[in-house]
Amino acid sequence: MTSVRNLLEQAAGNLEESMGVRTVDLRPTLTPVPDLKDVGRRSLRNVGRVDINQVIPDPDQPRVEFDEDALERLSDSIRDKGQFSPIRVRWSADLGKWVIIAGERRWRATRRAGLSTIDCVFVDGELSRGELLSQQLIENLLREDLKPMEEAKAFRELLTLNEWTGKQLADALRVPSSKIYRTLGLLELPDDLQEKVEAGDLPARTAYEIAKLGDETKQRKLAETVEVSGLTVEETRKAVRTRKGKASPKPRGTREKYAAPGGILVTVTSGRSVTDGEIETALVHALEVVRTRLASAVQ
Repeated sequence: MTSVRNLLEQAAGNLEESMGVRTVDLRPTLTPVPDLKDVGRRSLRNVGRVDINQVIPDPDQPRVEFDEDALERLSDSIRDKGQFSPIRVRWSADLGKWVIIAGERRWRATRRAGLSTIDCVFVDGELSRGELLSQQLIENLLREDLKPMEEAKAFRELLTLNEWTGKQLADALRVPSSKIYRTLGLLELPDDLQEKVEAGDLPARTAYEIAKLGDETKQRKLAETVEVSGLTVEETRKAVRTRKGKASPKPRGTREKYAAPGGILVTVTSGRSVTDGEIETALVHALEVVRTRLASAVQ
């Protein structure tokens, strides 16, 4: 009896299903609407293509100026050949946008080319201001895109944020320590001279030498002389040394004087630094030469 009842129930179910009647909803369950920051991301979540309007520049990016001609050339290339290299972005929950870490020039050129999407590398996790600035600086330094004053201000901010020494900053950015100190030296100039460096009217290397003077009045006067007379970096360096009252550096080498009886002065000179032992050897040799001359004269 049980088996007959089961067969009848199964037959009734099949009949209802054939008529379109279902007691269970068999439609596939759709996934929820994705989070805004997941739109455009692929299964490999650190890369993808997103709406270009969902990407914005970082307001704290150290680079603030972009060459229009270079942007136009890059825009033409992207329009013709596409985007070769993705930009790096981070998500800002407050803004609901992707903020550029590196690649603002490519983003600007892509927009100028009229493209609606842009390839990105997505950087997840929180980044400190120091970490962001370091990444942006490295990107710009590798491309030699930053102007001298932009570099100087970014270097100073990194030193402050991370409480680094100049050596630590140089190691982090993989640049010589001398570059760090020369660039930071530009911040010792008054604002009007910094503006000249910014505009390219005063070469950065020359400006660095001028900054050594310390006194703003002297700095301005020498900068004016550089502009009027067209002094080279080396000439500027000598002018700074003169204005600071420093004598020219002593030539390398050895110069020793020895007073002898009868008002005779014996001088030992060499183009390099020598030890007392080497001086003794030289004097003994000279003495032998003199004795040989005396012996020859007697004969």
